[in-house]
Amino acid sequence: MFKQMAEIRHSIKAVSRKTGLSAHVIRVWERRYKAVQPSRTGTNRRLYSEADVERLGLLKQATQAGHSIGTIADLPVDRLMKIAAEAAAASSKAPPEGGLGKAEQFVRDCLTAIKEMNGRALDERLGQALIHFGQHGLLEKVIGVLAQRVGDLWRAGEILAAHEHFASAAIRGFLGRNARPFAPGSNLPTLVVGTPSGQLHELGAVMVAAGANDLGWRVVYLGPSLPAGELAAAAAQNQARAVALSLVYPEDDPHLAAELRALRQYLPPATAILAGGRAAPAYEAALNEIGALQPRTMGEFYACLENLRKARSKRSPE
Repeated sequence: MFKQMAEIRHSIKAVSRKTGLSAHVIRVWERRYKAVQPSRTGTNRRLYSEADVERLGLLKQATQAGHSIGTIADLPVDRLMKIAAEAAAASSKAPPEGGLGKAEQFVRDCLTAIKEMNGRALDERLGQALIHFGQHGLLEKVIGVLAQRVGDLWRAGEILAAHEHFASAAIRGFLGRNARPFAPGSNLPTLVVGTPSGQLHELGAVMVAAGANDLGWRVVYLGPSLPAGELAAAAAQNQARAVALSLVYPEDDPHLAAELRALRQYLPPATAILAGGRAAPAYEAALNEIGALQPRTMGEFYACLENLRKARSKRSPE
């Protein structure tokens, strides 16, 4: 009678080779998302089962197809297999690399520049996209998609926070240099833009600021993670018509709802609050409570600004 052979276990180096995932990504997926739970040796080294290897491979295919690791990490294997099969089928129907849409090619080139932290290359591709699509098209077709991809890669552990900060600074600088100029003293409505306390990712706020400027608003850009009192003080000092908040990450901050209520309390009733970003739906109850406008796309954001401007014009004396 043969003894049952012990299940083969793999080191993280072997799993990295088998799946094509870096050891860093595997650790992040394990630690942050509990995607797998390897056993440990007596010296605390990770050992992965065949099931772990299969799961990680399927998760890689799914994330490459555009799924966020945070939404699929705990799915059962049969569901991951279905997602991977759908991704493979879609890939077989996709055009060759040379047939990529122009916007997608710009996004991929910009991502490469961000991963390499190559500011010159990123600036050049953004400039070419601006010429090709114009300001609104650049924001919606390229920078908006780029911001989401950068966030997804950071969550998946495939890039560092430093890459995200590099991208934010480079894109903010590019948009600032190409901002629409207005005459000093122009009677423009003012928009204060930033992220509330605890929200550290600012690419969404950078986009909002550029879009508002392009529509003829005077923008006061404050950057990331501002307490409610400081956002309200800036709005008061500049007699802002509205405050725009970008909510990207995290999606489960237990303190953010209180910050939003405080902001509404500190602002004059006539000062509108706009809030958008991929994390905004997670705070929908608090945003509804304070009466915030919640645009889901840049197009909806533009519409909100136009409506606020019209409402302001109606209240102004003739």
